[in-house]
Amino acid sequence: MLSSTRPRRTRRVAAATAGIASLALLLGACSGDAENPGTTEGGDEEMTDEEITLTVATFNDFGYTDELLAQYSEENPNVTIEHVKAAESGDARTNLTTKLAAGGEGLADIEAIEVDWLPELMQYPTLFSDLPPVDGRWVDWKVQQATTPEGQLIGYGTDIGPEAICYRSDLLEAAGLPSEREDVAEWIGGEGATWDSYFEAGKEYTEATGDAWFDSAGATFQGMVNQLDAAYEDPESGEATDLATNTQVKDLYDQVLSAAVEDDLSAGLEQWGDDWRAGFQNDAFATMLCPSWMTGPIEENAGNVEGWDIADVFPGGGGNWGGSFLTVPASGANTEAAAELADWLTSPEIQTQAFENSGTFPSQIEVQQSDEVLAYVNDFMSGAPAGEIFATRAQSIDGAPFKGANYFAIHAEVQNAINRVDLNNDDPEKSWETAVTDAQNVIQ
Repeated sequence: MLSSTRPRRTRRVAAATAGIASLALLLGACSGDAENPGTTEGGDEEMTDEEITLTVATFNDFGYTDELLAQYSEENPNVTIEHVKAAESGDARTNLTTKLAAGGEGLADIEAIEVDWLPELMQYPTLFSDLPPVDGRWVDWKVQQATTPEGQLIGYGTDIGPEAICYRSDLLEAAGLPSEREDVAEWIGGEGATWDSYFEAGKEYTEATGDAWFDSAGATFQGMVNQLDAAYEDPESGEATDLATNTQVKDLYDQVLSAAVEDDLSAGLEQWGDDWRAGFQNDAFATMLCPSWMTGPIEENAGNVEGWDIADVFPGGGGNWGGSFLTVPASGANTEAAAELADWLTSPEIQTQAFENSGTFPSQIEVQQSDEVLAYVNDFMSGAPAGEIFATRAQSIDGAPFKGANYFAIHAEVQNAINRVDLNNDDPEKSWETAVTDAQNVIQ
């Protein structure tokens, strides 16, 4: 039984995810005939030299700099590109689903979708263009994630999120603990690292300093639950499992909150919140789970803070967190041109540049072991050989876990439960019971 009696820092609880229960109803009302999905063929008049503007909507940092996008306009002088970037994926999801429910008015020509909320949108294939296949470009499981049972390709893959551990070498050194990246990897457990060994290392740090080991229980749980083959749904039927009897998820819930609350390893910060962003500046935590794309937000939020590094290790073996897709809404005026741009943006050459710009590790087979990727060094992360590290981490990923139409909604309720405990010191068991009830209410 977890205890929440120990005094904790004052924290702000995450707002409950809004609108999930009504998403199926809203999108279903405008999805049309699912047997005739949207297609890029015939959506436009035959391609001409007419001047057009294509909008690209992303979130966080996809590595699509102004200079990179300008390359496309140089090669296609009739195309102007406008890039709209949301602060984080939740904002992008809300914008996308709201506008899809309204018939698509106001959507970008290309909309980025994060893998965790892709499955619920794939129920409505008529809302998206059927993209021409590009054989051999991506790892197979990446393509499968964006392909409907009827064979419609709803999105082109951008990145995947092989995970390592990012850490503050200066804070570990000051605590008299291992701080060189190879030593940190071994200290956490090396190739045999487990969540227990990661938390045990954290206890050493916290006992030596009185400071937090990781940023957020919710963020740490994300890495843990991503290692389950099927967290919330039956892969064969697609139906949601009963959270009340889901021992796999409950065990992880108990484990992460025991480390966060009882051992006081968590900084208790809501990931992507203002306090979390400020935490990079005030030494609020020493380590965090680090999918390759996270190196961009770390640099953005840490600013001039030195000491960040990457350890080539991850508890529980391989892990993939995130990874996105570029989709072309069927309601767009220039779907064929948008599909061509999406094709270009997800090409091996451009995804290599994106990786160098922001750490978004390519899902393209051709470049994962390329000289350009393997030689990439992240100067901000203490000169870490990021390309080599994340390529190694990517080799540890064994396919993708099953995430069905109910994944996002149920997972949000579990994360809300974790945040109530980690941020507001709620009772863990009561918070779990609330998640069980709330999950039942949002299942489609």
